Amino acid sequence: MHTCPPPHDILAEWLEEHPSTNGKFGHLLLLQRDIDQEAICEALRPYFESAHLDARQVFHADIGIDLHPDAGDGGELPVEYPGCLPSTTRKGLFGEVMAGLVTEGYELVGGHDWRVPIFLFRYHEDARNYLFTLVRNPERTRQTIGRLGSDFIGLLLDDIGAVVRFIAGEAKWRKTLTQSAVDVVMYGKKVTNPAGGPKVHSGKGVWNDVNNDPPVPIGVRQLMRLLQQHDPDGYDAAILSMERALVLRDEEPLPRTDLIIIVGNGAARREQMDCLLPYEEMPEDYTAGHDLQLVEVILKDGEELIDTLYESLWSDGGDDA
Repeated sequence: MHTCPPPHDILAEWLEEHPSTNGKFGHLLLLQRDIDQEAICEALRPYFESAHLDARQVFHADIGIDLHPDAGDGGELPVEYPGCLPSTTRKGLFGEVMAGLVTEGYELVGGHDWRVPIFLFRYHEDARNYLFTLVRNPERTRQTIGRLGSDFIGLLLDDIGAVVRFIAGEAKWRKTLTQSAVDVVMYGKKVTNPAGGPKVHSGKGVWNDVNNDPPVPIGVRQLMRLLQQHDPDGYDAAILSMERALVLRDEEPLPRTDLIIIVGNGAARREQMDCLLPYEEMPEDYTAGHDLQLVEVILKDGEELIDTLYESLWSDGGDDA
């Protein structure tokens, strides 16, 4: 289970917060302050280890690595999750953990007290296949494809622990956040215009994904299965309410909040308060009808931060249990 709370004090030192809310729409701009990167990594490390622990245990069991600290000679593991995944993959994972960190660490639209009981990384099948092959053939390095479905799911629980709303997140990392780069994320890559003239966006971006996602996506089912495995007694009311929400019927679906988070380095000519996503009112491009929260995280030397952070996970050789 994911049990580590957000490091609120270091978040306040690390990211300057600029929130705005308009009805069912919220926008949050987070700007990195000048702060020691090593201190940031050390503070974020427990949260990231907690986020990846379930997948780490599952993947290591699949590839035949014993995680207990008394196993073997105590030397470094030649292959491990998530440290040895390709750099591009780790950047994507960073964005997904940031989605959970922002959800648990900041007040978003609706002012709900969100809980992320476990992350869905074990369902990243290509990462699993990559590690299984790599541990048997170290020369077989390659890029991996991302996990399908919502990047993360968070829950709002009532007094008895039943789910009364959920939040589904889409997280995207880009090395440099320019308007053109964000437009590609949101609207899809540029393709040939069938009517002639300049290329146009394909329409296969994040707006399309969130607008066409089922009211209760498969990520809710995946999260329910994980709760059944890890803590069926502690989350019995949540599991029952999720099961009811997943039954196909004509009743009103479980209330939902959509989160879209864009993370990356600020462009060289970026003004301090520039926003690349809409921030004043509900975007016309969003048609799903749920509450919507947009988040922009503007970093400095973000790639170096991610590499340092992911190389530090479980570096002390401690027990993963």
